Amino acid sequence: MGKRVAVIGAGPSGLAQLRAFQSAAQKGADIPEVVCFEKQDDWGGLWNYTWRTGLDEYGEPVHGSMYRYLWSNGPKEGLEFADYSFEEHFGKQIASYPPRAVLFDYIKGRVEKADVRGWIRFRNPVRHVSYDDGTKQFTVSAHDLVEDREYSEVFDHVVVANGHFSTPNVPEFDGLDRFNGRVLHAHDFRDAVEFKDKDILIIGTSYSAEDIGSQCWKYGCKSITVSHRTAPMGYDWPDNWQEVPLLTSVDGNTCVFKDGTTKEVDAIILCTGYKHHFPFMPPALTLRTANRLAAADLYKGVVFNPNPALFYLGMQDQWYTFNMFDAQAWYVRDIIMGTISVPDSAAREQDVVDRVAAEDALEDDYACIRYQGDYVKELIADTDYPSFDVDGANEAFFQWKKHKKVNIMTFRDNCYTSVITGTLAPVHHTPWKDALDDSMESYLEN
Repeated sequence: MGKRVAVIGAGPSGLAQLRAFQSAAQKGADIPEVVCFEKQDDWGGLWNYTWRTGLDEYGEPVHGSMYRYLWSNGPKEGLEFADYSFEEHFGKQIASYPPRAVLFDYIKGRVEKADVRGWIRFRNPVRHVSYDDGTKQFTVSAHDLVEDREYSEVFDHVVVANGHFSTPNVPEFDGLDRFNGRVLHAHDFRDAVEFKDKDILIIGTSYSAEDIGSQCWKYGCKSITVSHRTAPMGYDWPDNWQEVPLLTSVDGNTCVFKDGTTKEVDAIILCTGYKHHFPFMPPALTLRTANRLAAADLYKGVVFNPNPALFYLGMQDQWYTFNMFDAQAWYVRDIIMGTISVPDSAAREQDVVDRVAAEDALEDDYACIRYQGDYVKELIADTDYPSFDVDGANEAFFQWKKHKKVNIMTFRDNCYTSVITGTLAPVHHTPWKDALDDSMESYLEN
């Protein structure tokens, strides 16, 4: 085509974009030159686990928020690639809640089959992106960390796929600077065994709060206290788990909460969310949005309204993940290749207004799941991404929500039917709470 496309990030969203272009090439289409910039030494994004926190060996901020012993907190039947099933990858159907190593292997399997690794420049973080109104092109400046060399190249399109669960949102509480224990954000949490026999306080009610607390419980912490700003999570927690109002201050090891109650703890884990952060983007090209289903300034959830030659993938709050990133990537590919047209500025802005209003009208999580499922349907209807039973995937999410309400510590022992192959997942050989070995080898044993 003569066009050049820069993809920033080789996590699930960036890899979806590479696979989308490779799929078109496989069918005989003339595709642009695609260059993917990845600051880590391997693909997978957050699924590429590292023991490191803070800065890596090159002095770069560590991207990963992944921790040991993490298992999928939603059914794999809701995220399965439509063009690459779990059964195709593993040669058999597997249980519904895989641990990190298994999901990482699955993600890798599809892009290894597509043979797109050569499109990625590893250890090449992007430092700056600029746009020339005259040439209608972007200049991307990157840093080859291995050779310690900075360079710039020109592209017709940029796809930002660096994720938004990597830059911590860190609140301040009075007395934290004098706390006598360990304070960390979920971004730096790596191993639940560190907190064995400890009393821990978790701030927040997000999925990371729920899951990190569950991990620490599973691996033997003494007690878990969860502090909420607005409302408790409300699950039927184990006996050594309590939910309390927001932390107001810390005095030594004593934490004081809004209702006046106190708790002595050994560690405080801040599960307080993440920021959309694009330090390589100038203000005019920077997406500014809350973590919500209808992201601001993105037509069809992907086209940056102020500059429709720029795209952002995976920037929404997420029920759907891998297959939604696919739907977005296929849609972006077809815009770049000219088979889908983008309307004028007024229509793009109205699209965002309508999506925000529709989200604001949603009444509960089940409606939110349907809303995002409908969004996936909307995108794939206009591309050649393989159609799949989105309503069936919705149903898996509905059952997951119900199973969590029944027992938050056993929901991962349930099984669901693949909407890609139609087969029911087997029961895992060991209940989640007793499966202390999270390796792929252990998980895949019959």
